[in-house]
Amino acid sequence: MTKFRVRASAAVSGVVLVSTFGLLNSSPAQAEPTVDDVQERVDKLYHEAEQASERYNDAKLQLAELESDLDSLRADERQARKALDAVRSEARDSILRQYTGGGSDLGAVTQVVTATDSGAFLDRLSTMSSYQDIQDGVFDDYTTNLEALSIRTDAVQRRVDQVAEVEADLAREKETIDNKFEDANDLLDRLKEEERQEMLSRSTTSTRVPATSVPASGRAGAAIKYAMAQVGDAYVYGAAGPNAFDCSGLTMMAWAQAGVGLPHSSSAQYSSGARVSQSDLQPGDLVFYYSPISHVGMYIGNGLIVHAANPGSGVTTAPVNSMPYVGAVRPG
Repeated sequence: MTKFRVRASAAVSGVVLVSTFGLLNSSPAQAEPTVDDVQERVDKLYHEAEQASERYNDAKLQLAELESDLDSLRADERQARKALDAVRSEARDSILRQYTGGGSDLGAVTQVVTATDSGAFLDRLSTMSSYQDIQDGVFDDYTTNLEALSIRTDAVQRRVDQVAEVEADLAREKETIDNKFEDANDLLDRLKEEERQEMLSRSTTSTRVPATSVPASGRAGAAIKYAMAQVGDAYVYGAAGPNAFDCSGLTMMAWAQAGVGLPHSSSAQYSSGARVSQSDLQPGDLVFYYSPISHVGMYIGNGLIVHAANPGSGVTTAPVNSMPYVGAVRPG
């Protein structure tokens, strides 16, 4: 699952492709969109791309869990097969001991002991005219172990199918983002240079905060120090450092410096600590935005956050209420 870099210039034009064409072509008399119009659509495109990116991150987490579960199930299946083979061997020995006299039943005995398929072995065993004479415990043990193996084999196949579904989800989410920005690149040259520069300037505007002014110490201090040191780094979907981040990648790596493990997903991080109200926010707390949650930043005090904003702004600082606020948690 590769990371995919998206340049700010591509993001800027994509929104124009999605919406400006409509504005330009809907009515010849209608004025071309203003920079404000385009900026609004750029922001919308950024958010739609980030939603897809966070779904991508969620799918990667789910895939990792499924693959780990699949490994365990396959180990169980191997153990069940070994147990079945052992009981099968015991059943064969029991049959051979009881039918050493051969006689008219020798052919049936041969069919049973030479059966290579587990199901066929049980079927042939049950059709023997005197199979009831076999030790009941051996026959029952074989039947039980065969059923156990079947259950585990079915479970493995279900996980294999789930893994395939999640891998397909990953491909779809990546395609969603790639398509938006591929279209964006195609239209960038249609913008006047001064308008493009103005939009880029607006996108990279941030609230300047000296790292030394953030009032935090201990684990929160370590997390904030790391996050603030990344201000100015690029935003790249799916990235978690060292020189580029997405929103949950930045907060994950920042809190890792404090020895706190977080998942690479904004929605998953929302369940990673104690919930705190906005009025009780402390530096280091994680704050979450949009519904469903698709963005996360770190509170740094004085009503501000540090966050990996979007491909135009990169890692920057902003007011805590600059986006639709959902809630906050205190990691650790």
